[in-house]
Amino acid sequence: MAQIFHHSTNTLARVSIFGFVFIVALGGYATYLISKSPYLTDVNAARPQPVPFSHKHHVGELGIDCRYCHTSVEDSAFAGIPPTATCMTCHSQIWVKSPMLEPVRASFRSDQSLEWTRVNALPDFVYFNHSIHIHKGIGCETCHGRVDLMPMTWRAHTLQMEWCLECHRNPEKYVRPREYVFSMNYRPPADQIALGMKLVREYKIQRLTDCYTCHR
Repeated sequence: MAQIFHHSTNTLARVSIFGFVFIVALGGYATYLISKSPYLTDVNAARPQPVPFSHKHHVGELGIDCRYCHTSVEDSAFAGIPPTATCMTCHSQIWVKSPMLEPVRASFRSDQSLEWTRVNALPDFVYFNHSIHIHKGIGCETCHGRVDLMPMTWRAHTLQMEWCLECHRNPEKYVRPREYVFSMNYRPPADQIALGMKLVREYKIQRLTDCYTCHR
């Protein structure tokens, strides 16, 4: 019986199969890269705000402590967004006629809160508690970056699950003494791992990686 297909057809079939596998793998890798890109994560992208509040000025230059504005960060899951009255503590005395601050003054007069844009918002299916991280020696800078250098606030890290798990699996690499939690210029010592292991024991830090830790 005459051969229907030429011998080269076998080679073409093999190339097609391997080519398809390669394209699928390449597509998967491209999807992975896109999921980590600033286009989706908003990393390093400053978010528009009703007032161009500068952490660089208030924290870096004036030295205002995080807790002055984020009053509940040590006691609750939510760090807290400062009420307009907090802003007016200073701005009823300084820059009282600045056009840039008119939304703040209008908010204070009307008792209507400013609608700030959350920069480090997590999905509703993720549970995160600020207070437990503070008390376990995780610095603000670890998650939020050097906000004291940000003229407009941006997201410093992806906040994706694998990023969180890196710390949960290896807390000794990130934990710091509690007195430095709110420090923006803390630098880990050369013996960070040794210090970290000591603090992990002292602060009773657990390597929590179960799903229900964050997804409740």
